[in-house]
Amino acid sequence: MTESFHRSGEYENPYEGQQQAPVNPEWPPPPAYAPAHAPHPKKRGRGPLALLAAVAIVAAAIGGGTAYGIQELTGNDTVASSSTSTNVVPSSQKGTVSGVAKAVSPSIVEISADSGAGSSTGSGVIITGDGEIITNNHVISGASQIKVTTNDGKSYSAKVVGTDSKKDLALIKLENAAGLKAATLGDSAGVQVGDEVVAIGSPEGLSGTVTSGIISALDRDVTVSTDESQGQRQGQQGGEWPFEFGGREFNGDTGSNTTTYKALQTDASLNPGNSGGALIDMNGNIIGINSAMYSAAGASSSAAAGSVGLGFSIPINTVKADLAKLRAGSTD
Repeated sequence: MTESFHRSGEYENPYEGQQQAPVNPEWPPPPAYAPAHAPHPKKRGRGPLALLAAVAIVAAAIGGGTAYGIQELTGNDTVASSSTSTNVVPSSQKGTVSGVAKAVSPSIVEISADSGAGSSTGSGVIITGDGEIITNNHVISGASQIKVTTNDGKSYSAKVVGTDSKKDLALIKLENAAGLKAATLGDSAGVQVGDEVVAIGSPEGLSGTVTSGIISALDRDVTVSTDESQGQRQGQQGGEWPFEFGGREFNGDTGSNTTTYKALQTDASLNPGNSGGALIDMNGNIIGINSAMYSAAGASSSAAAGSVGLGFSIPINTVKADLAKLRAGSTD
């Protein structure tokens, strides 16, 4: 959605000819600026790494999450989009993690997808007031039934509108939904290394979990499977989503049908359950859809196999460019 700006026009002065009060040289007051927040470097564990997918976990390790900004829509089916950074967070809380968390929480949903392999759980981002939701393709791939729970505890049935396995994206639509809080899609082209970010999700089923960090790198090549059966097989593989990074393959065989996309790298903590959700800037705009994570190799438990600060997100500009195709019902 193109931003509109209010411009001041010419008008008649009703007091023309009357004596005017002297202008106060100190009015208007000088603008106040929010203090800059320098990102704190995070310690990183040593040892071998293995790459775990951040979502679509089976019943044994349920999770799902998303992070996003919200903004009023001009209509139920209109996506709130911006080519610049929109201030979704109230000015009194601008630049704070708590401000972002409070502002975006109404747009978090948890997605439960049932298939022949069992149940898996992921997350999505509400993009219209009548219930269009963006998520990862691998969250809903092969699902025969999809249920969505919103932040206020309401449950909805959902249908797949369109999928794009080559970008690991999917669009689903809630049935009989209205008046939902939608996310503002930002501009990932303006993202810089070192920018502070926030992720909100449900790692290991802990809904509403908030983490924060910075953008660690741009344009990382991440390769994932485009085979629809992977969505079902992940139920048998403990919820792991196979993909390749840096010339190595993680979480099993990605197969012969793969695709590579450019990802944002972040050190915001992402754990199983964060995929399909979003990465947001400090003004509450979505800048990426979380899709994958590194974890320590050889962990004996899901707790030991937690995030080590290497997560990957699909840039939101990729999502915006793909939205028309998804809405048209594409399934390739």
